[in-house]
Amino acid sequence: MKALLRLFTSVKLAIVLLILIILASILGTLIPQGGSAGEYLARYGQLGPLFQRLELTSLYQSFWYIALLSLFGLNIIVCTVTRLTPKIQRAFRPKIETEPRNLLALKVKDKCRLTAGPGNARKALKEELARRRYRVKESEVRGTVWFLARKRVLGGFGSDIVHLGLLVILAGGILSGLAGFRQSLTFLEGQTIEVPGADFSVRLDKFVTEYYPNGSVKDWKSYLTVIEEGSPRVQKAVEVNHPLQHQGHLFYQSGYGWDWQSPTLEVWVKKASAPSSAEKLELKVGEKRRLADGDLQVSAVRFLPDFVLDENRQPATRSLEPNNPAVFLEGWKKDEKVFSGWVFARFPDFSRMHGAEPADLSFELRDVRAPQYSVIQMARDPGVPLIWAGCTVLMVGLFLAFYWPTRELRFFIEESGGKSEITAGGIAAKGREAFEQEFAAILHAMRKTQ
Repeated sequence: MKALLRLFTSVKLAIVLLILIILASILGTLIPQGGSAGEYLARYGQLGPLFQRLELTSLYQSFWYIALLSLFGLNIIVCTVTRLTPKIQRAFRPKIETEPRNLLALKVKDKCRLTAGPGNARKALKEELARRRYRVKESEVRGTVWFLARKRVLGGFGSDIVHLGLLVILAGGILSGLAGFRQSLTFLEGQTIEVPGADFSVRLDKFVTEYYPNGSVKDWKSYLTVIEEGSPRVQKAVEVNHPLQHQGHLFYQSGYGWDWQSPTLEVWVKKASAPSSAEKLELKVGEKRRLADGDLQVSAVRFLPDFVLDENRQPATRSLEPNNPAVFLEGWKKDEKVFSGWVFARFPDFSRMHGAEPADLSFELRDVRAPQYSVIQMARDPGVPLIWAGCTVLMVGLFLAFYWPTRELRFFIEESGGKSEITAGGIAAKGREAFEQEFAAILHAMRKTQ
């Protein structure tokens, strides 16, 4: 038991645990959290499944990370408790030092002689110390009067309050790891989604993408409405770094995209024999539209927003951005397919149809419209209030430790030929220069005592 106690009071253990927590937190920052197996496989290759087995993809909820936090918290508790009892004893039940050699061994010390007798010197010293907000205890031993004067006693507990703040922060982190969660919600405009684990739902009223003059994205804004019991309660425009908060849930703007499953394609059909005339068709994928003059029907079979040929020379999309839109068209007469081919929006000269019918026809993909969707990151961190409270307590502890240090003065008064001699010494945890100035000022005031 003693060996275990020594282990958990060890500063080395605290340093090792702190280093491990910092390294783990760095990994949690570098590796995106809460993604799917496919995302990690695409990003990290064969390391993706390994990261998931090691719980690096859900690090802050992992058993081993919470175990590290718990061990660090236990280390702080044991260290604080073992040192707190004697510290409380010294702070609130101090013993008056009655050995002259111990007072003279202090680094800050001095003597002064007074013309006043011991009684007047005793009274003047108490008044001067009280004026400077010292709490005074006195004792008389064999005709010698001993004083113990202290102030800012709570400053001695600054480090313990810092430890308490750290414990509260750790408790908040563990609570968030065990009970918190994050989830991505994908909204189309007008869509309402019930929030998992909550008694309200969220509706996307409108999604807006703002652009810079050069065409790059400036901002995304999702106009969200919180609905409770069928009635709207809260409305807010959510954008990057401006989340919506409701009932302990935070909703962040994290991404956007297009629903390429149901785009509207604007295809223009021209005849080589009548180049000045053109017919506009608005097509959906899987839909057939008949040309105005004739019995030919045109169908959009497949659409790719960013056309590319993969390693097998098969059409695929490189991304979900509309960088190279292309549609695969087919022409039908009754039940017979008469032509087919790809049409490119940005490279119309590459559009070629294969078949007998379209020799007189050419096709252009002039516009692509698809409903945009907004990706909202939902987070619930029940430990956040504890973390903020812990930060406040920690700041109070740091203030007490660095700006409110305990000061302690010791005196004894001896009679010498009807006069008095005061021997003084003092201790200050921090701010020794200011303490020495105050010490000198007290003795200077005593020398004036008559």
